[in-house]
Amino acid sequence: MEEDLETKESITLSEVRIILIGGIWSGKSSSGNTILGRERFECGRTRASQSELRHEMVDGRVLSVLDTPGWSTSLSFTEIPEEDKQKFKLHVSRCLPGPHAFLIVIPIDAPFTKAQRKTLEEHMKLLGERVWANTLVLFTRGDSLEGMSIERHLESGGEELFWLVEECRHRYHVFNNKDKGDMLQVTSLMGMIDEMVCYNGGYYEVDEPLFQMIEIKQREAAQKAARRCQRAQEQSLQIPEAPSRLPELRLVLLGSRRVGKTSVGNTILGINEQNDEMSTNLSVVRQGFVNQTAVILVDTPGWWKDFSVHDTPGLIKQAVTSSLFKCRPGPHAFLLVIDADASFDSKHREVTLGHLELLGEHMWRYTLVVFTRGDWLGAKSIEEHIEGGGGDLQAVVDKCGNRYHVLDNTNTHDGTQVIDLLEKIHGMLAMNGNNPFVPDKIIYLSMEDKRKAMEEGVKLREAKVSTEREIRKRPRNELQDIRVVMLGPKTAGKSATGNILLGRCVFATHKTERCQDKTSLVGGQLITVIDTPGWCNDPSLGTQDMDREIVQGVSLNPLGVHAVLLVVSMDVTFTEVHRRAVEDHMGLFDDSVWIHTLLLFTYGDMLADVPVEEYIEREGSSLHWVVEKCQNQYHVIDNTKTTDEAQVTRLFELIEEMVTVNDSRPFKPDMNDVHQRLEEKFRRKEVKRQEETKECLELKYKKKELELVVGFRRTLVNLQSEISGGETLPTSPMRGGEKPTNRKMSTIGGGGPRRKMSIVDMAKAIGGKKKEDGIEKRIAEEIETLDKEMQRLNTSK
Repeated sequence: MEEDLETKESITLSEVRIILIGGIWSGKSSSGNTILGRERFECGRTRASQSELRHEMVDGRVLSVLDTPGWSTSLSFTEIPEEDKQKFKLHVSRCLPGPHAFLIVIPIDAPFTKAQRKTLEEHMKLLGERVWANTLVLFTRGDSLEGMSIERHLESGGEELFWLVEECRHRYHVFNNKDKGDMLQVTSLMGMIDEMVCYNGGYYEVDEPLFQMIEIKQREAAQKAARRCQRAQEQSLQIPEAPSRLPELRLVLLGSRRVGKTSVGNTILGINEQNDEMSTNLSVVRQGFVNQTAVILVDTPGWWKDFSVHDTPGLIKQAVTSSLFKCRPGPHAFLLVIDADASFDSKHREVTLGHLELLGEHMWRYTLVVFTRGDWLGAKSIEEHIEGGGGDLQAVVDKCGNRYHVLDNTNTHDGTQVIDLLEKIHGMLAMNGNNPFVPDKIIYLSMEDKRKAMEEGVKLREAKVSTEREIRKRPRNELQDIRVVMLGPKTAGKSATGNILLGRCVFATHKTERCQDKTSLVGGQLITVIDTPGWCNDPSLGTQDMDREIVQGVSLNPLGVHAVLLVVSMDVTFTEVHRRAVEDHMGLFDDSVWIHTLLLFTYGDMLADVPVEEYIEREGSSLHWVVEKCQNQYHVIDNTKTTDEAQVTRLFELIEEMVTVNDSRPFKPDMNDVHQRLEEKFRRKEVKRQEETKECLELKYKKKELELVVGFRRTLVNLQSEISGGETLPTSPMRGGEKPTNRKMSTIGGGGPRRKMSIVDMAKAIGGKKKEDGIEKRIAEEIETLDKEMQRLNTSK
């Protein structure tokens, strides 16, 4: 090594190379300034998009600190763009011959969650397992400890933080970056790095061949980016001269959730406000002026990135389709919004294409991709992002005719980016003869038919609900305590809803594995909520232990429960698969469970101002079945309104009404009967599995038997051919469906070369002709039998 080493017990490095890594806003840049003793890195709320290397002489040694761009803590590792992952690998190549220390920067005043651990772990895997030997944790915002020791903080930090400290071999340090004059904290850090390097025997060695390969790929992507940019410029030159700019532009915003569609609308219209995009659940029309052009902008609700169009609720699909008719006679352009700070893979491509098919195939001629969060790109061009983003992103951009634009939504005062966008839209319009997109009449008529059927269904359901509630109407018994159990699939929002009902956060909102019951005093009533693990909609993933734990929740309170809350999420369409899962799990109880069951819809913010009955009608027969089983007893919870007491009060009133109708009898099933049903369910499941296994084995056996028969028949045909003096058939097996043949081969007596006499030829020579004819006849009969067997086997497959 190039360092001056004294002894292995006592070491002071003459040069220290450090890399700071972690999520955004963790305090990396500020920590770099503290280490260097000067303001060498810019700190603020703007994320650095490129790594920055700074050098300083501190206490007689050269310190080299590399500050790397932080990753988004709101994205999973799979959502982080591939090009960002490749850049992360390249950071170490800026500290040749290799860094002495990686400092994982973690702020003390924020929890270190399971999701953050997963993202960090995957990033470290990019550098290889050996990276941990040169890594320590640097906790920032040490002033927030307020006298508490870091050890006490670690004890209360949970298993994720404990895992991180374990991986770093209990090497950790605390910085208070507000007190940069305290150089003792830097001296202590340098001492820890000295000890770590001494223990490891050196620095982290750079894998130069790997970096060379990555750099080659980056150069290729840069070349492709230049060609894409040139192609876009050439396209702009082909635009015919428009007689004049249109006085009005009608635009439709499309895209998945949380990509910044509403922010794009605000930027275009010059509106400086922070809209919650999750509230855009219906198509909203907004208007404004850009220079002298009137802009009518339709903001549509987004779809989930990972859910196909079949999983998107009918309300969302209807809102996307209806956007065509909210800016008559039709939109001039569709702006497909994609976030530049996240990956775009084959699943996202499939989902995007599926949703846009709702608008008709020729809409692509009017579509332009708008990339949001352009500040994330930094100095990188949008073309480099497209080429580095993979083939799926490139395919979507190409489907839009290579039309794209990037917006920095944090810089709403930059009017030039909006003017440039409108110029591109006008250019696209000129290529379309300045004609707007005209919606297909079939789409309109289909929408009208569905709307009329839906409105009729809503009226019937509302009347039915009103009638049934009137029949059941009695003086409501106000209960002193209410006990409910929540059942439903995974990710339906049971735990989060339980917290809303109790008015405090008592249930963890990540995966629930065990039944829990919690009690709170709410509005003078004692409320007990039993949370249960969610079931799997895919029956092959369910286990007997999981189901046993789910049903155990009903018996957790010895007095029974007043209501079973069957939780259904409104942000995913309710399919036949979901219905069968409900039937399968509710069927573990006797039929009396349904008179105690109330259907609780979660994520009610998706409804906006739409009545829940319209949602039910649009979802179709699978959800209708569940609603009918619950005797039209349902309620909606908006999980974004955690302090809305009215929605909770109304739910408790409905439960009290249901209890009154049930003569105050709680639901208290015979658990022996429940467990018998559970055993029977999995016996049937095992029988079915065995039958499927048996059927699979039989098919394999028949296939093997067929192969043997075909092989034996081929052997007999070859023997027959040899007896008759012809050529043998090839030994390769026949393809599926190929019919066996008895082709007559050329005989030895022809003009070909004379072959060596076989035993059969010798038999002919000694007068065995009669016997030979008998053998040939028997072979022919056997071949005929085999043909029939082959036909039977092929038919039975």
